[in-house]
Amino acid sequence: MLKDIIFSLVIGGSVGIIGHVRKYGKIIMPRKTKKFIYLGFLEELLLGAVASLLLVLYTAPNSFVEIIIFSIIAGIGGDAVLNRFKLLNSDNEK
Repeated sequence: MLKDIIFSLVIGGSVGIIGHVRKYGKIIMPRKTKKFIYLGFLEELLLGAVASLLLVLYTAPNSFVEIIIFSIIAGIGGDAVLNRFKLLNSDNEK
C-alpha cells in the first residue's frame, strides 16, 4: 500500500507540473510579494499530488496500471478545479 501511495503522489505531481508548463509555457518559481506568497509551480504540483492520493486511497486499485490511470485523471481534475476557482474569483470581482 505504501508503494501505491508514493507512486500516486509522484504521478499526480508530475501531471500537475505538466499542466503548469502547458498553461504558462514555462516553470514559474515560487516568490514572495508584499501581500502574499505565490507558490508558482508548487501549487499545481501539490494539488495534483493530493488529488491523486485521495482518488487512489478511495478507489483502492488492484494494479499499477489502474494507479497510473487514476493518478493522471486526478491530476487533470485538480487543474480543472484550480481553473474553476480562478474563474469564480474573477466573476466575483466584477
